[in-house]
Order: sequence, then structure tokens, then C-alpha cells
Amino acid sequence: MNEERFGEFVLVRRHEYVAELVLDRPKAMNAVSTDMARSIGAACAALAADRDARVVVVTSSHERAFCVGADLKERNSFSDADLMKQRPVARGAYTGVLELPMPTIAAVHGFALGGGFELALSCDLIVADATAVVGLPEVSVGVIPGGGGTQLLPRRVGAARAAELIFTARRVEAAEAHALGLVDRLVEEGRDREEALELAARMAANSPVGLRAAKRALRLGHGLDLRAGLEVEDAAWRTTAFSADRAEGVAAFNEKRAPRWPGE
Repeated sequence: MNEERFGEFVLVRRHEYVAELVLDRPKAMNAVSTDMARSIGAACAALAADRDARVVVVTSSHERAFCVGADLKERNSFSDADLMKQRPVARGAYTGVLELPMPTIAAVHGFALGGGFELALSCDLIVADATAVVGLPEVSVGVIPGGGGTQLLPRRVGAARAAELIFTARRVEAAEAHALGLVDRLVEEGRDREEALELAARMAANSPVGLRAAKRALRLGHGLDLRAGLEVEDAAWRTTAFSADRAEGVAAFNEKRAPRWPGE
């Protein structure tokens, strides 16, 4: 396993074709400071360009938290001008995760609040253990979810449910979060990372060209009318139909062997 550090607070570990993006600011429960946000964005830019990274899993090095959101101690020291200057950096962290071209999985335990939950929502799937507590409490401190929460949460649970959760700012524990669809898979305490990495490995056994094209079709087609969505799907299909991965996949099936994906 090789590792690469992005700044002080973000680590990327490689598990063959699975990349693990580790939030690594344990002394602050992974509160997202300006430096940490910049590092998340840089790590995501590197991963997006890495053709060997077929799936990304976002994890935490903190035992009791995935991420508690924005660093409010740092924010408290900001002038209005500082806050405006910091906004593109913060936004870049969330869009960096959201726009990763390969499938992404968040492995959540403990607190995933505010921007922490928005990082998880930016992933395609969320695996949570029994200790998870999620929520978007921003209105309780005078702001709104600004890392994609007002847009991603209703796409996941519907407009009315998202409104209730955002307007009340309430925290939701693991069992209810799973029942409401706030997380996709609920696992035993301490198993979120292992389960997420195992799921990622199963995904990564498939065609990297197919995985990226399928994600593109899912993301771009969401919310469109059916005819427009089918056009998005057709465009994505065309990028795979004449690829080396498709040729290898068909050959491997006919020869009854595991495929050796060219990734192009």
C-alpha cells in the first residue's frame, strides 16, 4: 500500500485500484479549515486525473467522528472580507468530491454534521456504522448548508423530508438515518471503513471505462425528463461501445476468464 499526503490534513492511500481519501485532522474532529479544504480539493484533482483509481472511498482517521463540518473557531476570526475570500476554497472541497469521475463511497462513523455530512452526500453511496450521527445544523448558527446540502439532500430523500431536516437542524442517529435513506448501508460499529473498502473492491473489479460512463449517465440524467435522460444514457453508451474495455469484456466472457481491463 502506498500513501501520498496532501497538506497536513489529507492522506490518500492506494489499495490496488481503490483510492482511500482519508480526512486526517483528528485533533479537531476533522473540522474543515481553509487549509484542509484546499487539501481536499487538491487530492480530488489528483484522483480525478488518475486512470488507475477506479473507485474512491472517503474515510476518517478520527475514532469518534467522520467530520464535524466547518471549522467554526477559524470562521469566528474572519472578517466579512476573509469569509468571501475563503468561500471558493471551501466550495472547491465539496465540488472536488462531487465531481470525481469514478464511483465514490463515504465511510461514516460518529458525527457527520454540516459540511461533514455534505462531504458524505457528495459521494455516490454512504456506508455508516451504528455510531453514526448525521445532520445539517447550519440554520442553528445563522447560515445555510453551503457545501451542496440544499441540493443534494432533496435528491436523496425528497424535498419535504429535506426541508424538515434542514429547517429543524436536527441530528439523526444511525438507525433512523438508514430508515430515511440518509445513508445507504448500515453496518456494525467499527465496520464502516472495512465494509466500504470491500464494496469498493467489488466495484473496482469492473471496467473503469464502464464505471465512469455509468456515473456520468446517472449524474447528468438525474432530474431530466425520460427522453432527455435516455439521450444522456445513449451518449455515455457510445463512449463505452467502441472502447478497448468493451472489446476485452466481451472476449473475457467468451473465453470464460477474468477480464484484464485496458482502462480505455
